[in-house]
Amino acid sequence: MANKSQEAVEIEISKENTDQIVQEYAPMIKYVANRIALRLPPHIEVDDLISVGVLGLIDAIEKYDPTRGAKFKTYAEFRVRGSILDELRSLDWVPRSVRQKASEMDQASQRLTGKLGRPPEDEELAEELGVSLDDFFTTLNDTRSMPMLSLDDLGISKDSGEQQSLLDCLAGKSEADPQMQLRLTELKQIIAKAIDTLPEKERLMISLYYYEELTMKEIGEVLGITESRVSQIHSKAVFRLRTKLRVLIAEEG
Repeated sequence: MANKSQEAVEIEISKENTDQIVQEYAPMIKYVANRIALRLPPHIEVDDLISVGVLGLIDAIEKYDPTRGAKFKTYAEFRVRGSILDELRSLDWVPRSVRQKASEMDQASQRLTGKLGRPPEDEELAEELGVSLDDFFTTLNDTRSMPMLSLDDLGISKDSGEQQSLLDCLAGKSEADPQMQLRLTELKQIIAKAIDTLPEKERLMISLYYYEELTMKEIGEVLGITESRVSQIHSKAVFRLRTKLRVLIAEEG
């Protein structure tokens, strides 16, 4: 999601204008990199993410097809964000122990949801996992930086067996067929449906943080709660969304 104050000047999108385009979109790259960095361990350098983002923008310039009607600004941001996330995945910066804990929490949540017919409360989930409530919240915080879903992983295989990215769909490339466009629409509906299942306070958190782009501190001021409490609510919202998205995507599949 680009900074609302970022208004790119109209520039012809072509390889010949690469330097000018990179300069114009540099604030967007920095913004995206810093937003992602907020959820990463401190040893991940923001400057490294920005460098990868620049490569993503250059890739967007090379692959953009204006005849398909998609806005370059939208496609460029997805490419920048996608490049940074791809780099992070290649680094495998999430420890294996955290991945295992996230998987255990997801499975426990699904088991309890099936038994109870509703999302489990924190105390119920902690008991299912055999940990104290404090340890549960610590684990929850550790796993909040786990990606909720990967656009590339949700691509549709073409007849040739090649995996086509949804990012290419956003670019409006000629090979992005109607089936891909339909899949993108379906995924948006799945995400909206998952958000609708969240408790009211967590839905508000998602709206304020990801759509209104407020900081944790600003959200705390709006809700009248501490920044640490905001962080806790955010962690719970991300966990619920990740679990629900996996279930919904499996059902849709």
